Amino acid sequence: QVQLVESGGGLVQPGGSLRLSCAASGFTFSSYAMRWYRQAPGKERELVAHIANTGLVTTYADSVKGRFTISRDNAKKTAYLQMNSLNAEDTAVYYCRARWGLADFGSWGQGTQVTVSS
Repeated sequence: QVQLVESGGGLVQPGGSLRLSCAASGFTFSSYAMRWYRQAPGKERELVAHIANTGLVTTYADSVKGRFTISRDNAKKTAYLQMNSLNAEDTAVYYCRARWGLADFGSWGQGTQVTVSS
């Protein structure tokens, strides 16, 4: 059974940092690319970052480029999203997904809430 569990969210002040984690089970983690998405209140879900299965290729949404870093540890079957210089526009529920080719794999998890506020 494919399972992705996001954690690490919370309340942080503008300019602060958080590190999100995505623990995977039920599939061969090292064979899949991983993505982080987010959904802010009243907005559509958007892709934030992507990392290839090897970890050698990463891409980012323009809105987070230079502030967020996606990484993975295939031995731990975990993906990460390091978020720095957070601002109010980063407030959202953050989700991770596995990706095979051109399609995401598995169901959406519960996500982890990130709130940036003073």
